[in-house]
Amino acid sequence: MEKPYYSLDKYFKGIYGEKCYKIAIDAGLSCPNRDGTIGYGGCTFCSAGGSGDFAVSRAVGSIQDQIDAGLALFGDKKTGNRFVAYYQAYTNTYGKPSLLEQIYREGLSHPQIMGISIATRPDCLSFEILDLLDRLRREYAPKFIWIELGLQTCHERTARLINRGYPLSVFEQAMRALREQSIPTIVHVILGLPGETPEDMYATVSYLNAFQPFGIKLQLLHILKGTGLALDYEQHSPDLHIMELQEYIHVLIHCLELLDPGIIIHRLTGDGPKDLLLAPLWSLNKRKVLNTLHQTLKDQKTYQGRCYHYAGSIDSL
Repeated sequence: MEKPYYSLDKYFKGIYGEKCYKIAIDAGLSCPNRDGTIGYGGCTFCSAGGSGDFAVSRAVGSIQDQIDAGLALFGDKKTGNRFVAYYQAYTNTYGKPSLLEQIYREGLSHPQIMGISIATRPDCLSFEILDLLDRLRREYAPKFIWIELGLQTCHERTARLINRGYPLSVFEQAMRALREQSIPTIVHVILGLPGETPEDMYATVSYLNAFQPFGIKLQLLHILKGTGLALDYEQHSPDLHIMELQEYIHVLIHCLELLDPGIIIHRLTGDGPKDLLLAPLWSLNKRKVLNTLHQTLKDQKTYQGRCYHYAGSIDSL
């Protein structure tokens, strides 16, 4: 049955005619919000693994070694033969351009990789790095290069609470620069951040419509051991509200309704490592979360873009 939103699976099948898979890898980079360049400790929601807890271990070896190890995990389960190398852990444009070129080429040159997706921060996209991405995109065509930007929220007060480390204007500049280079961009948004109401979350989604990103990841807030948010959780911070399943489904559905129907949905809940997750524990049953979402969408006869209203483009911001 076709989903009432523009899923990544639908996009891949429309382009390649089959299901495609991501292999998360660790390029061994760091983050300016951890090493003191911008701050220490990282964003308050980010684990010690730099949000790359499901990536193939760096100890496996090179990028190509990690890809091969990731491919081996699929065994006979796969129903397609196309893969994306997902540079997931930490900030994957944070390094010397010569080093970044080397690690990107390792992924792009692997015969079973059809493209790479690079998770990063909008304050780590210099002109040199943008030029590198543009050059590699042309050289390796028809393979693709995607950038994934961690916005999380459009509200400056929340950004300060979670120690994001950059103002909204930096995100807007990065989005304009990536559009000029014709580099598809996926924006990460977290639903349930400290102090945010459902209306705040809806405002972030509506704000993003003006940028017309290639894709969006709507991520349920996870409280992970060893993070700044874990301290808030243990101290029962009044700003921190842990959503129940039905509450999250309600918020998520209206986010989808507000979203431009042309934006591809890359994620709808997210994964929290079982050994690190403090809350919400119901999120460990990802199948139940998605089944509940799909049944509720069906019951409500609603879909992505039902409440979408065009309100201008990036140029008007």
